[in-house]
Amino acid sequence: MQMTLARMGIATHCAYRIEQAKQLLQKNTYDACLTDLNLPDGHGLDLVQYVSQHFNALPIAVLTAYGNMDIAIAALKAGAFDFVSKPVNQLHLEQLLQKALNKPIKPDHDDEERLENKLLIGRSEPIQHLRTTLKKIARSQAPVFITGESGTGKEVVATLVHRLSNRCEGPFIAINCGAIPSELLESELFGHKKGSFSGATQDKQGLILSAHGGSLFLDEIAELPLNMQVKLLRAVQEKKVRPVGSEHEIDVDFRVISASHQDLEGLVKQGKFRQDLFFRIHVMDLELPPLRERGQDILLLAKHFIQKVCEEWEIPVKVLSERAQAFLLEQYFPGNVRELRNMMERAITLSDDQSIDLPHLQTAPFRYTQQTHITEPTSPASSSHYVSKLEQLEPITSPSPTKLPREGLEQYLEKVEKEILLNALNITHWNRTLAAKKLGMTFRSLRYRLKKFGLDTEEIES
Repeated sequence: MQMTLARMGIATHCAYRIEQAKQLLQKNTYDACLTDLNLPDGHGLDLVQYVSQHFNALPIAVLTAYGNMDIAIAALKAGAFDFVSKPVNQLHLEQLLQKALNKPIKPDHDDEERLENKLLIGRSEPIQHLRTTLKKIARSQAPVFITGESGTGKEVVATLVHRLSNRCEGPFIAINCGAIPSELLESELFGHKKGSFSGATQDKQGLILSAHGGSLFLDEIAELPLNMQVKLLRAVQEKKVRPVGSEHEIDVDFRVISASHQDLEGLVKQGKFRQDLFFRIHVMDLELPPLRERGQDILLLAKHFIQKVCEEWEIPVKVLSERAQAFLLEQYFPGNVRELRNMMERAITLSDDQSIDLPHLQTAPFRYTQQTHITEPTSPASSSHYVSKLEQLEPITSPSPTKLPREGLEQYLEKVEKEILLNALNITHWNRTLAAKKLGMTFRSLRYRLKKFGLDTEEIES
């Protein structure tokens, strides 16, 4: 390794014990540190913890055998920059040290703080804690898993992890795993060669390869089919991809950031998500708080969205009345920040003056509140095209035990299914991911049913 690093023009000092390493660290200034796990006078994890406590800005990476993966993950959580599997691959070693030694110019502390406040709005305790954790995680190369309810801002946080890392000048590629048809997934993720299948008229670079040198964000990763999970595991673990129809693998350097609102551990127990992939992506975790637990952040976000939308629409900025502010603080917000943004856009549209008042906010068929979870609207303005869709349905009555449904069983069941889908969508304010969760089905299954009943149209989504 010393010879390899010397060829890269890197000067090194070698320590054979932890105590010797500590002495060298105290006497000299280093740009990076590499440590094995098994050392004569202790464990490499002890050195990782020592460096994290006393030399916080020094990137430290761990050398580990394949069987020590769990310990390597523990090292990452203790503050390691990254790890390299044995036998050491020269290319991976060079890539790792290039990131450690040639870090792109990052914003100074003030610019970094402005970036955080711009993307992560709020002053509540959960958000302050999230900021602190996020900064530590951004310095690492370890995979990050983001969890939280739908609409809490997982992609915003993933973007912030990327922009605060030393990969900030590389690409940030975001993929919604539930939005790509299963038959196109492999080609979209890994690319393909010309002629590899019908319609492949030219070579295509996959999205994973597009993330080379940067970060790959896999949103709703639980939606990946099991066969794709196997291929993704190799790409994440070996940093190699094989395009469809190719006989050769391509080296790719990326950091994986993934997210899901589902309980991945529960899916692993059910056999719906691979355990090995779960452990590989679930190294550093960030849990996003729901909006209802963020107190006054609700008003900060509401005012931010009002200002942003009014500027985009080139109209004078509107003001929230006291009644409107009190109303917002009472809401449950099952759709979280995304729902709040939609509510502000709707209120701005309905308001004819400079004030946004209570009637402008009470336009949904019903609203969740912190206390009762469901309240009926007090405003007659609650008739939307969602409600009209429900009103178009014939009321469903259970058939008598001695009679069959007059329209036949299939038609009757379709009518029941359609009404249940519409009720779930209205309860979740047409947040399809949350509706699928409440109905106990996958997002893909819900989308199929919506298309089947003609409910997945641009008119409804708008």
